[in-house]
Amino acid sequence: MTLSIWVNIVGYAAAVCMVGGYLPQAIYTIRTRDTDGIAMPTFLLMGLGSLFFMVQGLLIDNLPLFITNLITFTCSAIVAGIKIYNDYFRRR
Repeated sequence: MTLSIWVNIVGYAAAVCMVGGYLPQAIYTIRTRDTDGIAMPTFLLMGLGSLFFMVQGLLIDNLPLFITNLITFTCSAIVAGIKIYNDYFRRR
């Protein structure tokens, strides 16, 4: 196999792992609205990292990189929104 095939395999494996890591937390948070165990700085930085990878995916014309990070960014934004709502509006 050529190097480019291995690069693609590793890239797709990373995409599956990233989405697989974000989706369970997002689904749990959306269903339960429980955000007590979520560290806001960590989730914001992970979301920001996904946003930067989305931009990189667009700049280098890498659609899988863009789509993967669009999904993870969206999950981060939803969880962060619920966390902000719970911490600052619901508990007043």
